Amino acid sequence: MSRSENQPSIVWLRNDLRLSDNPALTAATSEDRPLVVVYIHDETGDGIRPLGSASKWWLHHSLTALDAALQKLGGQLTLSHGPATQVLPALVDELGATSVHWNRRYTAARDIDAGLKASLREQGLTVESHQGNLLNEPWHIRNGQGEPYKVFTPYWRAAQERPVRDALRAPTTTTLRWLAGSPASDDIAEWNLLPTRPDWAEGLRETWTPGEQGARNRLESFVTERLADYHRRDEPAVDATSGLSPHLRFGEISPTQIWQRLRGTGSTDVPNPARNNVAKFLSEIGWREFSTALLFDNPRLATDSYRPAYNAFPWGYTVDQIGGVDEPAGVSEVEAWRRGRTGIPLVDAGMRELWHTGTMHNRVRMVVASFLIKNLLIDWRAGEQWFWDTLVDADEASNPANWQWVAGSGADAAPYFRVFNPILQQKKFDPAGEYVARWIPELGTKNYPEPIVDLAETRREALEAYTAVKAAAASN
Repeated sequence: MSRSENQPSIVWLRNDLRLSDNPALTAATSEDRPLVVVYIHDETGDGIRPLGSASKWWLHHSLTALDAALQKLGGQLTLSHGPATQVLPALVDELGATSVHWNRRYTAARDIDAGLKASLREQGLTVESHQGNLLNEPWHIRNGQGEPYKVFTPYWRAAQERPVRDALRAPTTTTLRWLAGSPASDDIAEWNLLPTRPDWAEGLRETWTPGEQGARNRLESFVTERLADYHRRDEPAVDATSGLSPHLRFGEISPTQIWQRLRGTGSTDVPNPARNNVAKFLSEIGWREFSTALLFDNPRLATDSYRPAYNAFPWGYTVDQIGGVDEPAGVSEVEAWRRGRTGIPLVDAGMRELWHTGTMHNRVRMVVASFLIKNLLIDWRAGEQWFWDTLVDADEASNPANWQWVAGSGADAAPYFRVFNPILQQKKFDPAGEYVARWIPELGTKNYPEPIVDLAETRREALEAYTAVKAAAASN
């Protein structure tokens, strides 16, 4: 066997921590070269948004699960930390690699990928990026003028007209060749991804099983047990949602696999009562794709209002005045909101669910976001940053897109005059108070605080501010 046949192919994993339906892994395996699978923990590269605390917890366990799966196939996951622009070329040189494969990402960090692709190709390597994390690439879904869609419904209508490829099978021991003498790998414990003092992750451990197998199990339990109740997804006390968002965020399951299970070859045994809810659930996958397309065309979605007129909104407190996630800078309303001590039961229940589980029911997410933005008049970016730190499913596209939707500054945004009334929302969606009671056991006692604001008065103030912004935009 010639030396060239012994030169390895590198698979660079990012937000695609799975073996099944992994186009980059499949392509590298098909080259019949020794394989090296690497994950680079890059927190400083241009366009990189460092992970929040809850996401770091998930990443630790997801990488551990992936390494165990690779070891069962006779290989291992190579871990390295540092700027990818330095780490990946150094690994290529060390191993004498002849090809590199990765699945595309759509954030500002794609500039890192473009630079690496160009420089490595100049050195004679085969470097290929693949579509592994979306049903449709952002540039595939454009309107009649060739421009990005700004409204979800026509976007999703156009997206569904395109065929969805079949999901790819995971490699096996018979299809894989591993590089003899694996490269040195970091000890993941030294990355300090897990909380220690204090260890606040008990609720996360109780709630989640990160990793590809956990994702598969959750999809299957959703299809067979909860999809039939998905029409009740707005009721936070009802277990009717999929819980797949963190698995999708880290790529432990692909949207293609979900589509295939519900609309493709795997859909034959979807229970009849659940079939009526498939289209609505898949539209939520579509919203994720729409958000990614927004981020692709607007890389500063987490910091800049999609609608520039809203940059002039007269916030009571801006994100700069509030400070980072560790320090509310004396803004008592922000601290009360973060801790679930606002005196507004549905808001507080949601924020406590977030702290305990690293997630929050979607209907309640809208309510707590509306309360922060429109009742407290606090910059939506402050809420987006807090969710980024505390959500296990914090996604660079969906998180800011959803916050801007509530704020009215985003694409396809909620009308500025829509202010979620948390009292009415609770009466409508949690009428028996089951969800609220679950998270606020002291409700109705002297230990529960009085409301920190008057909902009617603050709604009026918010509408006045939004009306002034719209008037100023119209006059320009």
